[in-house]
Amino acid sequence: MVLLDDVQFPLGGSWVNRNRFKNDQGELWLTVPVWKRGRSLQRIDQVEICNEENWQKKHLLSLTHAYSNAPYWDEHSEFCRGIYGKLWQDLLELNLEILDYLWTALSIGQPFVRNSSLAIDSKGSQRLVDICKALGARRYLTIASSHKYLDEDLFQKSGIQLIYYKYEPPVYPQLWGDFIANLSVLDLLLICGPKSSGLIQQAGWLVRS
Repeated sequence: MVLLDDVQFPLGGSWVNRNRFKNDQGELWLTVPVWKRGRSLQRIDQVEICNEENWQKKHLLSLTHAYSNAPYWDEHSEFCRGIYGKLWQDLLELNLEILDYLWTALSIGQPFVRNSSLAIDSKGSQRLVDICKALGARRYLTIASSHKYLDEDLFQKSGIQLIYYKYEPPVYPQLWGDFIANLSVLDLLLICGPKSSGLIQQAGWLVRS
């Protein structure tokens, strides 16, 4: 798993600094405020968090209200309090801390690598091919819809097999009413605990290669 930490930070709304949860009002968006003015071309690994307001307290209170009755809240609440109890400066460092925890909680064996550590600055499909080569990969796994913009011939000429898959978000017994798909994986973990990894694996399947 390669994290493209050295690409441009999206100018509009982005999953890089926000995610979606659920409470008694329905969707609950939690956004980490970042500095954008005068930094429109900044890379993800250059983004700094704006700590002018106590967003950490607001986030933790929102999560506690929404999930304190979840079956596995006690198991993961210490992590949540730890994340929001630290004053973060760099968005990437916050995200890496969260990803590292989720990797362990979901029993994901494969490590993640930051693209900035590979020193690859090519663009488009060539960037993906170069990353695969740098890591000695012979296969590239990607969602089915990406075939619209990938240069399949380039992968073939480079000896790298493209494998496409589809993913349907697993349906599970959420809190607060009707099911909402594509929430943060933390919602799944707090409700389904150790079953979460299996549910995610069952929700994806290969469509062609």
